[in-house]
Amino acid sequence: MFFTDDRLHFFKPLTSKYREQIAQCLGLLYQRQYSANADYGQSLRREQVVELFEEALARTKDAVFDDATEGSDEPRFKNHREHANAVLKAVIEAGWVERQVDTATFQSTYPFSRMGRIFAQALLDADHSHIRTRHRNTRNTLNALEAFAGRGDAYDLLDAFEYSERIITDFTDIITELEERKRELVKEVESQQLISKATDQFFDYMEKRFQPDISVRLSADSVEKYRDDISRVIYGLRRKSTEFKRTAEMRLRASIPSLCDESQSYLWYVLDTIELRMKNAADIMLPALRRALHGFTKRADIVIRQLSYLNSHQNDNFLDICQTLAGLPPAQYQERLNNASNAMAVMKLGLIDPKQVRLIERKRKSPVDTSINEERDIDLGARTELMVQQLLDRAFVFNRQQLQTYICDAFKDKRKVSTRELPITNALDLLALAHVIEVGSVNNLDSDLRFHVEWQGKKDNFNEYYSSSDEFTIELVEATNLVETMND
Repeated sequence: MFFTDDRLHFFKPLTSKYREQIAQCLGLLYQRQYSANADYGQSLRREQVVELFEEALARTKDAVFDDATEGSDEPRFKNHREHANAVLKAVIEAGWVERQVDTATFQSTYPFSRMGRIFAQALLDADHSHIRTRHRNTRNTLNALEAFAGRGDAYDLLDAFEYSERIITDFTDIITELEERKRELVKEVESQQLISKATDQFFDYMEKRFQPDISVRLSADSVEKYRDDISRVIYGLRRKSTEFKRTAEMRLRASIPSLCDESQSYLWYVLDTIELRMKNAADIMLPALRRALHGFTKRADIVIRQLSYLNSHQNDNFLDICQTLAGLPPAQYQERLNNASNAMAVMKLGLIDPKQVRLIERKRKSPVDTSINEERDIDLGARTELMVQQLLDRAFVFNRQQLQTYICDAFKDKRKVSTRELPITNALDLLALAHVIEVGSVNNLDSDLRFHVEWQGKKDNFNEYYSSSDEFTIELVEATNLVETMND
């Protein structure tokens, strides 16, 4: 049971006329003990707690509700310190804060009780000014499932189970918040009719709440974006080995014995529930969030337009005239409209300036030949000519790879060859012989060996294919020897 002896009147401090101040005291104490500025190595003593409460009371000194309880006999306090001591006594008696005494030093410390810490965090979370990352629950579900698939730790699967539940809860919270914002916007407009405040509230909400949270949920953390990945991981888990699934089932039953019915598989129950929650989040909650956001922005647009119109015509009697005409009988209403139309019906004669009259030439459209020629068969002579031309084009094609192969074959067991000695066995060898001195251009490689090409003069009766030709010697030398040879 929740209302046990130690917290029988747990919510009593939040029903007094100082409830707002007590809530601020609890929030400040929670931040002092559990936030990033907390000193975890030191427990708070009574003097420190009273000073924190004094600070919170000074901030909210005007937040007192005299109509909280009729006939209340709560005293008026002389100063903040007296009030802080009374608040500390009230939260201890209600069960929010515990008084713990060190038996060695006999010093008292005042930490939160377990339920006090949980509800103080809820009070602090109600304020939207601090940073929240609830929109990461979809990604956390996927990461936890992948971790369970990799390591087989049952607690990773339970984390994914918890994160998937938070996805639905977060959608519900945001939709409720949008509806509440919409009602507050209309309420503020009805009470004040100030367009500046209405627009400031709308854009403040869009910048501080929509941009960091809702827009991320609709894009980066969209359940539609990660739904397929989560389904893929769950399918892989279902296809795991029997030993993996048996171990996971045993660990789940040992960790949470009352998760589901004993006759049902715990592993299958968790995976089916995660899939169902993702389906509901993508098919039901996400469209509902978009409808709520659309309704909020549409209502804000209508309200701001209406206020703009009213403020722009606040000194105009047009609305008074419309209200007057609306209260007239139909005959008198029609008579006044006819009189107004006759009074406004003034003949206006306007002449056209000849300089403004220009003849615009139409752009001529280029003719397009849409006729279709019949396909004609190519005769045998034309096909033969095309075939011979293609063969000739390919016959005299020569590339660098063929030249390299030819030179490598010539340099087998040799360091120096002459172009006069190079063999010619086919047409490709003849073409390679014509381009053989191009090997001198490959000396930019990162190697200690270089090709040295030297002209030996013009020779007659070079071979059976050339009556005369220049003879070259190609030698493979080291780079240092090549430099010395060139200097000589």
